[in-house]
Amino acid sequence: MTPEEKIWKLLEEVTDPEIPVLSILDLGVLRKVQVQEDGKVVVTITPTYSGCPAMNTIATDIKIKLLSEGYKDVKVDLQLSPAWTTDWLTPEGKQKLEDYGIAPPVEPNGDIHALFGRDTVVRCPLCKSENTKLISQFSSTSCKAHYQCLDCLEPFDYFKCLK
Repeated sequence: MTPEEKIWKLLEEVTDPEIPVLSILDLGVLRKVQVQEDGKVVVTITPTYSGCPAMNTIATDIKIKLLSEGYKDVKVDLQLSPAWTTDWLTPEGKQKLEDYGIAPPVEPNGDIHALFGRDTVVRCPLCKSENTKLISQFSSTSCKAHYQCLDCLEPFDYFKCLK
């Protein structure tokens, strides 16, 4: 295993502070790991959206994890381009979202409204019904919308599709 591969493996344990069932690998925000000749580790991450407040916490968690594993010089770079999309979520990450009670992103049908959850069939992560309605474009975080299932009547979050 290369030094970079070892670090990728270690960083599987760093989770999103807003959705703790997702690792930064599940989210696709971990973009690159470099171990320089002098031993310095440079980790590159991309935010799910610019201004995401979780990125500072994620950067700190990366540093803490690697420092605790004996890496003495760790730098975390923020890369804004290319912009993150929900395509970067792993299939395992999407399943973890649903198991946690958050509907994973639905591929838009070409309509701009579908990107934000309007006019999108969003399946209830609890009972799996497609008989749901949008309650609010924003939920506990900007990347989620708030829905309600009309069959089981439970409210739930939908992780918006971003392209």
